[in-house]
Amino acid sequence: MSNIPLMPMATAVWLVENTTLTFKQIAEFCKLHEVEVQGIADDEVAKGIVGYNPIISGQLTKEEINLSSDDKNRPLKISTYEINIDSPDKKIKKYIPLSKRQDKPDSALWLVRQYPMLKDSQIAKLVGITKNSVTLIRKKSYWNYNNLNAKDPVAMGLFNQKNLVEAIEKAERRVKREKKEKEKIEKQKKSI
Repeated sequence: MSNIPLMPMATAVWLVENTTLTFKQIAEFCKLHEVEVQGIADDEVAKGIVGYNPIISGQLTKEEINLSSDDKNRPLKISTYEINIDSPDKKIKKYIPLSKRQDKPDSALWLVRQYPMLKDSQIAKLVGITKNSVTLIRKKSYWNYNNLNAKDPVAMGLFNQKNLVEAIEKAERRVKREKKEKEKIEKQKKSI
């Protein structure tokens, strides 16, 4: 994090108006010249700038201001704290240009043809269109079906290969599970 406070001029205005700090302390904290801070106090500089409270924004504490007010040689220290912003497990929705949005039905058609075991909901989630549209494409009753060209969605960048492999593996597990359940039901019928 930078050692400069957010909006240094507005912070300097607030510090001049609300504290007993010296011009030198405020200038060092806000990374301004001491003459600028004196100009702020004399209403010659920053006339229209509204003061910005560094306590509310978490850049200073009241204790820090009081300590520096008592000792005129003590510089103000900006409060720093680390915030972990990146979260790899959270999926980020990114903007998809109009040209790629028009390719989504083409991608759905490709997935329906190449991997018929995928459920409509899986295809809809991968490609980013509605389940109803995928169902209509599968039934060949989509409004623009005759103009669709099957295109590989991974090659077009709609999602990555890892997502496709995971969806295929999930579909294969579901098919195996349904097959086992069907065999189990048939065995039960034969035993009766």
